[in-house]
Amino acid sequence: MSEVVVKPRHEIPVDYTWNAPSVFASDAAWEVELKSVVESLEEVGKYRGRLAEGPTRLAEAIEAIETLLRRTTRVFTYATMAHNVDTKHQPAAKMNSQAQGLFGQVLATISFLDPELLAIGQEQLQQWIAETPRLAVYRHYVDDLFRRQAHVRSAEVEELLGLLADPFSSTYNTMGMLTNADLTFRPARTSDGREIQVTQGSYESILAGTDREARRTAWESYADAYLAFKNTLASNLTTSIKQNVLSMRARRHTSTLAASLFDNHIPVEVFLNLIAVYRQNLPMWHRYWAIRRKALGVETLHPYDIWAPLTSNPPSVAYAQAVDRICQGLVPLGDDYVRVLRQGCLEDRWVDVYPNQGKTEGAFSAGSPGTHPFILMSYDDTLISLSTLAHELGHSMHSYLTWQNQPMIYSNYSLFVAEVASNFNQAMVRAHLLETNRDPDFQIGVIEEAMANFHRYFFIMPTLARFELETHERAERGEGLTADDMISLMADLFGEGYGGELHVDRERVGITWAMFSHLYADYYVYQYATGISAANTLSRRILSGAPGAAADYLSFLKAGSSVYPLEALKLAGVDMTTPQAVEAAFAVLSGLVDRLEKLVGK
Repeated sequence: MSEVVVKPRHEIPVDYTWNAPSVFASDAAWEVELKSVVESLEEVGKYRGRLAEGPTRLAEAIEAIETLLRRTTRVFTYATMAHNVDTKHQPAAKMNSQAQGLFGQVLATISFLDPELLAIGQEQLQQWIAETPRLAVYRHYVDDLFRRQAHVRSAEVEELLGLLADPFSSTYNTMGMLTNADLTFRPARTSDGREIQVTQGSYESILAGTDREARRTAWESYADAYLAFKNTLASNLTTSIKQNVLSMRARRHTSTLAASLFDNHIPVEVFLNLIAVYRQNLPMWHRYWAIRRKALGVETLHPYDIWAPLTSNPPSVAYAQAVDRICQGLVPLGDDYVRVLRQGCLEDRWVDVYPNQGKTEGAFSAGSPGTHPFILMSYDDTLISLSTLAHELGHSMHSYLTWQNQPMIYSNYSLFVAEVASNFNQAMVRAHLLETNRDPDFQIGVIEEAMANFHRYFFIMPTLARFELETHERAERGEGLTADDMISLMADLFGEGYGGELHVDRERVGITWAMFSHLYADYYVYQYATGISAANTLSRRILSGAPGAAADYLSFLKAGSSVYPLEALKLAGVDMTTPQAVEAAFAVLSGLVDRLEKLVGK
């Protein structure tokens, strides 16, 4: 295999970097706005204690808060993107820290809003909303606030919780700085003895390569680097878990799970249904591992074989070609959707495309009202990268349409629906690719991409969710958590999922929890699995030609947080309060395994 060369940031062509000047013309302009936002905090703070003066004053206050938040999130977007595209760049790291500090100040400044609305009372507020057009849009916000009333504390406590946002974010930042900027990996070795550089940006490409020795040594190098800091990483994650327990108790919830799901009005049963259906379907995964082992022709399957190509002629897809194929797959959503997406990728520079030294791992969509919905990724000309781009474009188009149609207060849709939009794009594009290219190698490549995606969302994420639930419950009971405890628990859970079909290196498999920053967002990971479930239901609804299905889906994307997540999904055509969508997604997955078995059998 050829060595993966990771360039320094300054060697990446500007056309393939995020469009920073569209947010601020320069770092100096950013700093001017940062200082201006700080100065405006006092002006917004003057509304404290005055919301009960009447509907006009209340409208003025909320509009001032929305303006402050719009400016703050723009400042934050510029800083966090600058930092993530080059974590070694110290000025950007400083800006990111300043932006996070500003966010904490802003949250503290506006913390009076909810307690004062509660003090005014629901009946009075409903009357003001009915009589005042400027307030009409906030009806759902007010209704939801009174739903959450039992868990909203006094103004003083809310202010304190707002101030905690900045120091509490330090655990996530510490994990990111350690793993992205400071962690180093020994080189991998190819079967002919050559060394390959292992970085956060190159690791997945090596694992997807044909050289098994390179895969093995890269996987071991990657895991060993995390194991070398297992105690630090465990202490850091334990602190984050304890922060969640503190917040849960401060808001008087019965558990961290209930606290996390409460904000989005999600019943605990949604989480528990997912875990139950996942465990019931583990034999399907065991069957897939056996098919993969036979197709690769190895005696024992290892975790580093999960991404190995099953064809000697894997398709190569350049970035511009990937954009074309994604657009073709999304034609059923209409010309406007496709036009905006294409322009964002090829003209407006939404995407920071290629890996570079110091670039943060993984891929994500980021931005705020007033900016583009930016994407960070490390594109490598594979079908998996094409799918990753489609996934992140699902997030970005969700953001774009929400920002175009909702006020600031409803602009930040929940994580529960976010993973629907991303996986929907992948499902649509995957169906298009399978339909339009019957070449067996291409078909295997598309199914491999699908299995890699389902492996992450329908295997790793439910496993991490089970890990997260158990570690939080231990913390809630006051039990200690050590690195070895976490490694043992993680190894047990993966061992159950592998079902004896893969070799379990308990230390290296068990350190998997340390590799996922997602665990620093409370009960985030399960939503990948519910998201892929809803996404496959909705994509099949559109592809089957159900009347109004595409319009229903676009209405869902435009809704933001103006309705509860489960209600938004019902509008789109799927009910996540029952296990049906999760079971249907496993049926889709089982069909892919059947199809793959026939292809590799030939």
